[in-house]
Amino acid sequence: MGTVLGTMRNVRWHELQHAYGSASQIPGVLSRIAWGDAPDSDEALGDLERWIGAPTVFDSTVATVPFLWELAATDTVRNRAGVLDLLATILAAGNAEHPTWTRAAHDAVVAGRATAARLAAAPEETQPTRSVRATAERLLASIDRHTCPACPPHEA
Repeated sequence: MGTVLGTMRNVRWHELQHAYGSASQIPGVLSRIAWGDAPDSDEALGDLERWIGAPTVFDSTVATVPFLWELAATDTVRNRAGVLDLLATILAAGNAEHPTWTRAAHDAVVAGRATAARLAAAPEETQPTRSVRATAERLLASIDRHTCPACPPHEA
């Protein structure tokens, strides 16, 4: 697996749930996002959004978010803007039956604020594309103004 997603094997995915059952498939989907061609990566992002973030978050969402931040920060990932959009979706989602999952998922998104700020502030001539910078700016704004019943106010 290399250094990107290298710690993914430390998560007990089979013990976690997503919208359709066991989260044991999530490592494969994250790998498709990391190394797949554009159509495969886009399909994997769509699958992951349905499984862990829209409209409900799960315990697997909490485990997945750090890897999404890792993918967003990796220059070779084809759809970094899509990954950032998924993080924004997770920040806006919740789970009324499991508010601790909601808070933990939101906290995990907020924990990546520095990555979003770095991507948003990247100079024109560096790797992040204009769409990645713009998406990072929107996510950063969402993080900074995030409020929900499950989360205490976050400091920017």
